[in-house]
Amino acid sequence: MTTPTAARITAAALAILTDEGSDAVSMRRVATAAGITPMAIYKHFPDRLALLRTVADSAFAEIGATWGRRGEDFPGRFEGLLDDFLDFALGSPHLYTFLITDRREPVRRFPEDFAERRSPLYRHVLDLAEEAMDAGFLRRDDPLEVSLAFTSASQGLVQLYLGGRIGLSEPDFRGLCRRTTWRILHGLEA
Repeated sequence: MTTPTAARITAAALAILTDEGSDAVSMRRVATAAGITPMAIYKHFPDRLALLRTVADSAFAEIGATWGRRGEDFPGRFEGLLDDFLDFALGSPHLYTFLITDRREPVRRFPEDFAERRSPLYRHVLDLAEEAMDAGFLRRDDPLEVSLAFTSASQGLVQLYLGGRIGLSEPDFRGLCRRTTWRILHGLEA
């Protein structure tokens, strides 16, 4: 059970991380932002890693709860999930980097954790791929790997964009992501 103080500490750490990145999250700084003494934070979190694990779990749950609500049919839902992903990645780049690309432990791993739907974000794509295969929109294939094909292309493009390697405006970049994922969906065969 999370206490109100622990929740306040988690929220303060998440705010710092979202604004400045995980390196800016220190126990002293979070305690100050949460309105407690630096030593009091240790009553709730034994160390910075435990705090960051809680922040990650909380952020994943919050983000995952809002995804997958756009669109009625497969194309609309597919684009809705892409928009959910891009809104997250481009709107909160520090949080995106921490949750998706930073090396940390423990993390959910492909394929086991993803197949068991332990990822609050990936499970939406996996569910949609399975539904599209059942409905005949996508040919029967391994839904886990099909979902990975969709997500890895978008993640790679986001990494290039956030790293300054793609020189497009955000709207143009979103268009590139949309076209790229549809190319994967439709295939490149003549």
